[in-house]
Amino acid sequence: MEPLTPVSPQVTYDAIETAAGDAGLIIMGAQHPRVSEAKELNGGTLILLGAGQEFWPTLQKSPEWQDRTANPVDRWSDRVVSSLANRFGATVHFPFGGPPYTPFIDWALKSGRAFLSPVGAMVHDTVGMMISYRGALHFPQEFDIPVTTVSSPCDGCPAPCTTACPVGALNAETFYKLDTCHAYLDTDDGHPCMTNGCAARLACPVSVAFNRDPAQTAHHMKAFHPS
Repeated sequence: MEPLTPVSPQVTYDAIETAAGDAGLIIMGAQHPRVSEAKELNGGTLILLGAGQEFWPTLQKSPEWQDRTANPVDRWSDRVVSSLANRFGATVHFPFGGPPYTPFIDWALKSGRAFLSPVGAMVHDTVGMMISYRGALHFPQEFDIPVTTVSSPCDGCPAPCTTACPVGALNAETFYKLDTCHAYLDTDDGHPCMTNGCAARLACPVSVAFNRDPAQTAHHMKAFHPS
């Protein structure tokens, strides 16, 4: 792996948050890694970046979207997050491009801002179950990050996600029955899930409050279940 560029004194959490926001991303978690499946992350500061409210309109204006070729979201993420890494002197990691895959689920849970929902899928404190991590920046030294004091949004929630799936593909007993999900999406009854998004994920009150553009959700569903 290429040596990390030394972090300049100007690198701060706030500066990264502002630059990420200007690019259409939000910080979805941060940590000072001590132990990780990826040994190069033992130490320093890790910033997880994901899709916020400005991601979708930003993506639609991008060359990756307008050239109408495959994988616009991943190609956009590669360009934009890599640019942020170069700007701030970080090593970049992505949740796509494997195997082997980078352990984003592990990193997300250790950030203290993502949790396991009753149906086994992750839930985030601000985007709910509509999670889309687009990349991560790892810095060679520690700098101040916000102290995480949030609790799981599932605490005290009546868990509508456990009963929302029309075929029980996401449930609290067996978690995710992938074959059942794909089979349902092939039917006419499954069309609303393809156009509006996963009913279980959309049932999460935090997902509802996040109010993601249905067109973005439909794009991700098509990638998940190509017709």
